[in-house]
Order: sequence, then structure tokens, then C-alpha cells
Amino acid sequence: MTISVGDALPAATLVKMGEAGPEAVEIADLVKGRKVVVFAVPGAFTPTCHSAHVPSFIRTKDGFAEKGVDEIICISVNDPFVVKAWGEATGASEAGITMLGDAQSAFTKAMGMDFDAPPAGLIARSKRYAMLVEDGIVKVLQQEEAPGVCEVSGGEALLASV
Repeated sequence: MTISVGDALPAATLVKMGEAGPEAVEIADLVKGRKVVVFAVPGAFTPTCHSAHVPSFIRTKDGFAEKGVDEIICISVNDPFVVKAWGEATGASEAGITMLGDAQSAFTKAMGMDFDAPPAGLIARSKRYAMLVEDGIVKVLQQEEAPGVCEVSGGEALLASV
């Protein structure tokens, strides 16, 4: 079942690159008692994710901060090495966006946001969405209808809804 506004985020372990290598990150720990934006993409370095989705949150980061958002988190169904390189390539890491990998798609599947597109080589990927989460509860959820589009899930669209 797909997550909805009013639902609690599912428990899941994501991964990021730390000083000594990959580090486990519990999503529940990141959102507890905080106001965060979470956006998810089908894959690092894919065209729309790379040229539209991530840049939209870099552009709107200050606007979210003005609305009390503590952190912006990008989740990609990739390993932490790829996610780290992608954060550096896009400037997202330098901008302060937290880049997390969901290499096993555990969070994505628990959210009901997984899909497969074998002709494109995309297996166990995430649908494109963005959400505002307060203390672990989804307050705003904006999901794209098509994977190659970044309209309702982009930074500007979510910022207008917060």
C-alpha cells in the first residue's frame, strides 16, 4: 500500500558515505522531532533526476529553511558510493542536502513507491516524489504520475505547498 498524508514513515535503514566508508542511517532517527523534506528519485545520474529534481531542491533550500525545515534529504535506490559521487557531481552535498542510498529498496518498498522498468534497465526503483515530514508523520506528499517528469515533486512545487 502506498503511503499517504497522515501516515508515519516506515522504519528502514538507509546508507550514506561517512569518513570511514558506508554508514547505516535509520530514517526514524533523522525525522524524530524534526521538520524535514524527503524527496526520492528513480536513480542517481538519470536524466530528469540529475538535471531537474536535485537542482530544484538546491535552488529552494533557503526557502525551505525560512519555513522551518531542518533538513532536506534525497533518497536514491543506489549504493552509497554512487550516491556520494552523485551528490558531489550535482553540488547537492556542498549545498547541504543529505544524500542517502536505499540500495536494497527496503524503504522504497515499505513506502509502496517501488516500480520496475526492465526495458530501461530499472529494477526495484523508486517512483519520483517529494514530501514534508514532521516528527515522522507525512504532512504533504506530491508524487509524479510519470517517471521522466519533475513537476509536482520538484522543489518549487513542494515549497509552494508547505
